[in-house]
Amino acid sequence: MKKFMLLYALAMLSFFSCKKKDSDPSTPTYTCTTCKTTPDALAANNASSKGIYKGVIAGSSGTIMFNIANNGSLITAVMILDGVTINLSSAVTWVAGQPYVANFTGVLNGSPVTINFSVGISGGTPTINASNIPGHPNASLKVIKETSTNMIECFEGSYNTTLPETGTFNMIVLRTAGIFGGVSRKTGSSVINEFDGTINNNQLFGAGQTGSIGTINGDQITGTFIDGNSKTVNITARRTL
Repeated sequence: MKKFMLLYALAMLSFFSCKKKDSDPSTPTYTCTTCKTTPDALAANNASSKGIYKGVIAGSSGTIMFNIANNGSLITAVMILDGVTINLSSAVTWVAGQPYVANFTGVLNGSPVTINFSVGISGGTPTINASNIPGHPNASLKVIKETSTNMIECFEGSYNTTLPETGTFNMIVLRTAGIFGGVSRKTGSSVINEFDGTINNNQLFGAGQTGSIGTINGDQITGTFIDGNSKTVNITARRTL
């Protein structure tokens, strides 16, 4: 079942912060009115631990963005979880030629939030080592470094099948690089699954999956396919960061 989740959980996303745009009524597209259309990351930080890191959260649903001295010395993070914005900060300064490892802290509903973030010297393997988010003990966060030539887009949502089964699916898309990844969780389960794949001509191909599992149309992802258990899987997703 875990392998199945990794391959099919592409996206029936929550609709906050996105707006319907009238075009072809048979294939409507959606525009996230609060999302960037160009990278936040600066070219000078492409091969550095400095820069912008964006990602998604499953275990509830949300997004997160780390700013590691991208333009100056400011080091902050913004997490949006179930529509609630949590501002995070770190007292650890960035030092050239060293990995960056720090706790980011903030407050959610009056209780402290702590997220431990680390990244290598050249910006490789950004990792959430641990997190303490009140009310979300099983939350999983996945982050990727943005560069000046590869903008990161974050999608949130869910999937449903004729098993029947439903769950959360949140995905990170790098269209220029032609890849995606993300996290998913079955409704009622504490098990988090990670997945990845490639993008070709706006078609999504999950790792190990035969045929396309979805299509990117503007800021929306939709798809229907048959899984390995001959069950129909419906996916739909919308960008929120």
